[in-house]
Amino acid sequence: MAGVTRTPTHLTQGGKTDAGIGASTLRPDGTLKVTGEFAYSSDLWHEDMLWGFTLRSTVAHAEIVSIDTSEALAQSGVYAVLTYDDLPTDVKNYGLEIQDTPVLAHGKVRHHGEPVALVAADHPETARRAAAKIKIEYAELPLVTDEESATREGAPLVHEHRDDDHAGHVPHPNIVHRQPIVRGDAEAAARRADVIVTGEYVFGMQDQAFLGPESGLAVPAEDGGVDLYVATQWLHSDLRQIAPVLGLPEDKVRMTLSGVGGAFGGREDLSMQIHACLLALRTGKPVKIVYNRFESFFGHVHRHPAKLRYEHGATKDGKLTHLKCRIVLDGGAYASASPAVVGNASSLAVGPYAVDDVDIEAIALYSNNPPCGAMRGFGAVQACFAYEAQMDKLAAKLGMDPVEFRQVNAMEQGTLLPTGQVVDSPAPVAELLRRVKAMPLPPENQWETTEGADVRALPGGLSNTTHGEDVVRGIGYAVGIKNVGFSEGFDDYSTARVRVEVVGGEAVATVHTAMAEVGQGGVTVHAQIARTELGVEQVTIHPADTRVGSAGSTSASRQTYVTGGAVKNTCEHVREKVLELGRRKFGTYHPAWATAELLLEGGKVVTDGGEVLADLADVLEDEVVDLELEWRHRPTEPFDLRTGQGNGHVQYSFAAHRAVVEVDTGLGLVKVVELACAQDVGKALNPLSVVGQIQGGTTQGLGVAVMEEIIVDPKTAKVRNPSFTDYLIPTILDTPTIPVDVLELADEHAPYGLRGIGEAPTLSSTPAVLAAIRNATGLELNKTPVRPEHLTGT
Repeated sequence: MAGVTRTPTHLTQGGKTDAGIGASTLRPDGTLKVTGEFAYSSDLWHEDMLWGFTLRSTVAHAEIVSIDTSEALAQSGVYAVLTYDDLPTDVKNYGLEIQDTPVLAHGKVRHHGEPVALVAADHPETARRAAAKIKIEYAELPLVTDEESATREGAPLVHEHRDDDHAGHVPHPNIVHRQPIVRGDAEAAARRADVIVTGEYVFGMQDQAFLGPESGLAVPAEDGGVDLYVATQWLHSDLRQIAPVLGLPEDKVRMTLSGVGGAFGGREDLSMQIHACLLALRTGKPVKIVYNRFESFFGHVHRHPAKLRYEHGATKDGKLTHLKCRIVLDGGAYASASPAVVGNASSLAVGPYAVDDVDIEAIALYSNNPPCGAMRGFGAVQACFAYEAQMDKLAAKLGMDPVEFRQVNAMEQGTLLPTGQVVDSPAPVAELLRRVKAMPLPPENQWETTEGADVRALPGGLSNTTHGEDVVRGIGYAVGIKNVGFSEGFDDYSTARVRVEVVGGEAVATVHTAMAEVGQGGVTVHAQIARTELGVEQVTIHPADTRVGSAGSTSASRQTYVTGGAVKNTCEHVREKVLELGRRKFGTYHPAWATAELLLEGGKVVTDGGEVLADLADVLEDEVVDLELEWRHRPTEPFDLRTGQGNGHVQYSFAAHRAVVEVDTGLGLVKVVELACAQDVGKALNPLSVVGQIQGGTTQGLGVAVMEEIIVDPKTAKVRNPSFTDYLIPTILDTPTIPVDVLELADEHAPYGLRGIGEAPTLSSTPAVLAAIRNATGLELNKTPVRPEHLTGT
């Protein structure tokens, strides 16, 4: 389209055909990103575009008494101001599962920062100034901020007229979803226990903190539709929610993925998509919206904060007898992915351990706090923090080594889970713990040099607060379990279109999916799969858009499994069609065309014995083989709403960490020296990318352990720290050495035996760091993140 910057462009990846599965091929976008040349969605441009801006509520719970937009409309350069009354159809809400989120607030606002009005103007500053002139009168309402205020008698209802599928089985309208998991007899098992430990844990609200803010460009089309270029995680889910609000059929809302600067779950829900389209269709001009960092903190969901109460019992020889636990997740004002997060938290609450008798309950609340939804780890992170603290308590009470205690109770292939599902692929929990414990420890007192203390290696770093005084080392271990893919009966599939043709005398392939490349390296893996299956060197990755079938979300560690599986499946069918062409053309010249197993390798048709039968280019000539196919993994099923029984997950992934920390016990400062990880990946399709994913997930777990938390004022439900000045994330100075030991035990049910890897390291890194700090200080530390005052008692 003239005047539009499209990102990304076609990515053509050349390379030898041995740069297929198992090779550490480089990412085609890698150099562009590190040199600053990659075009992100915030770089989109149209020669006559307007700028959109969203006006947000300044209070957390209030009736909207009146909205006056007259001054904003009168400002020079303003093309449109929209409120709820300007929405074009009767569909005025959206949502991933429950359509409870207003496009623009109507009647009331339910959280701080809720969108209330939109402005389109010829300059971003003009749009902001116009929005500031919109006058809104609020009548504040009582707040719901925690379980007590949400469920007490006479509590204000966050949503007064619920009619969603979960409303009928929850004990209170302010509970989004409840999932019990009950197996065996936990009460009777508790009476057999020689030791029992309990703990109450608090997990803070974490932000995805992606560096590329929400942004996109909506361009009105001549056919009355709209073209939307946007950074997202799930194009077709966005489309399903956008089109009804606009009153357009889905084929008139054409979506193209633009450059994504990170996601981690925060782009699974809509942000500016509908707003940009509404303004573009109202003005008849392209509209670009780019959030600043302050807006971004209000423009996407966060990780659910949680309160968890756990009770474990064990025998004298260290065998777990039972688990009783209750997990309360705060979902905030709107449902987002809360039902699925509850399912994960409850079904994985036991951790990677064999326990026969369990009584588990997980709920998510509606409140007037910021909406929470998907974030890397998705419910399993909060549970892992609690059950791993419990493992250390039990080991200490029994006088056992904490790693040995975990190994005694580790699940394995064949273990029956509390949901009644049998683990039917490798579950090397004990081996991962053995490997991570066997890694060499970093040297003691590594800050000591011949010229004195290197303060960069000490707690406090360059602030020069200590030269080793009051510094104590601690070591801690943790291991976690995470499901892979969509669960609980969701139809989890992906679509891939693959085209093979001759260009310039060489057979080349084009792979087209709707997979959102958010930094995980899927475009690299897809090219590797095509090279492996089709024997070509040149592979072009078509930009992701909605002109091809859905690829599902880039979340749940699923894309390499599911969309990779779809690419593999389509390539296999394309290969068969190519071989059929070859048999028709050359079958009479060599009997192997009819009798041998044929492969495509190095641009040639070869037998499984390596004999060359034909050049692929000669087989194809002017023919083009082009197929688009769907692929699904094995089906799952919903958990029973009373007992939690059911085969809810298709695959599990496991990671173990060992953290080494130095703690300045006088000032309460922590230096994480090393975070070693051992993880089973099934099959490393790209070993370099695998290590990068493990190190990235580990770093996010480190962040929530010692620094990351969105602070919400309990009296006003307002966010106190919506900036990277006050919301801290690990920098290169905070990030330790992260040695990685990759184990490859194939899952026979998965493409190439692979296992989804992106989330598992985010689980166990956090409790490992906390365990190490406890080991150094002797403090209980049941809350994330650990702050200096928790260590000094000040």
